[in-house]
Amino acid sequence: MKDKVSDDKLCACWLLTCAGLVFLMAIVGAVTRLTESGLSITQWKPISGTLPPLSYDAWMNEFTHYQQSPEFIQKNSQMSLDDFKGIFYWEWAHRLLGRIIGLVYGIPLLILWLTGRIADGYKTKFLALLGLGALQGVVGWWMVTSGLIDNPAVSHYRLATHLGLAVVLYAVMLWMALTLLRRDGILVMPPVNSTFCLRRHGWSALVFLAITMVWGAFTAGLDAGLIYNEWPLMGGSFIPSDMWHLSPALANFFENHAAVQFTHRWLAFMAGALVLTFAWRTQAGPLAAMVFIQILLGITTLLSGVMISLAALHQAGALVTLGLLVYQLNRVTFSAKLRAPIQA
Repeated sequence: MKDKVSDDKLCACWLLTCAGLVFLMAIVGAVTRLTESGLSITQWKPISGTLPPLSYDAWMNEFTHYQQSPEFIQKNSQMSLDDFKGIFYWEWAHRLLGRIIGLVYGIPLLILWLTGRIADGYKTKFLALLGLGALQGVVGWWMVTSGLIDNPAVSHYRLATHLGLAVVLYAVMLWMALTLLRRDGILVMPPVNSTFCLRRHGWSALVFLAITMVWGAFTAGLDAGLIYNEWPLMGGSFIPSDMWHLSPALANFFENHAAVQFTHRWLAFMAGALVLTFAWRTQAGPLAAMVFIQILLGITTLLSGVMISLAALHQAGALVTLGLLVYQLNRVTFSAKLRAPIQA
């Protein structure tokens, strides 16, 4: 039993480390998007691209490739080599973090597997996470390629897919780590009167929070946050006048800049209301406080004209809110299992 408990703790600490790196990568990814650095590296070199250019000739080679891209031709034709280095390093750092996460996840997984230290019942789950991580790398390049053909901007649908996968990885890693720490006895969660209604409330809050984050990616991908930098009105009214320009009408919510920002705003308040009431029912003070902080960050980011530092904090706030919600959902789920009758 002692070895089993220590295996749970070991795997949980490893998962928390990986989740922390995914969190950091999401923030760096947000800054990469906000600084319009994501299309600076026009080739996918999983191994040789680990190091940045180390000589003048190497830098010129990278710059030459970039000069052939639509972004340079249509938007940045006056860019100097020094300017290019500024955007290159953000994208390089984002990709480097992806490689580091792969190593920090893959190497310990192999060691734990070979030494028989995988927590009981988690081999398949850890392999599935490995597959999702590999898929995330492919999706990242798939996203970049959408901006290397004609239009110098990545598809906001692909951007949302990329962020969505990162969010799934982050949430699942946290859930597994919390479950293992609880099973190990290190993490003692305060009991809660877990009912079906409460659990449904919590999962509904999670779904709305996830959808809000997806529309946040749409807003970022379309630069929709750069219009209507006011709150609570949009152009003097709650519903902007240019919200219905596309046909069919449903397309506006996905592709019309005004409608995408409008949708993100009100999804955020719906998600906030669900999370806040769930926090009240579970007496989760930190989660409730984070809802108010996150909404304030969203409004401040908008009013600032999407200042990079505030926008990055807004992304971080979404992940912190998600993490606190995952904790409470794990707590509620565990309390429900404690109350479940023992099967003969």
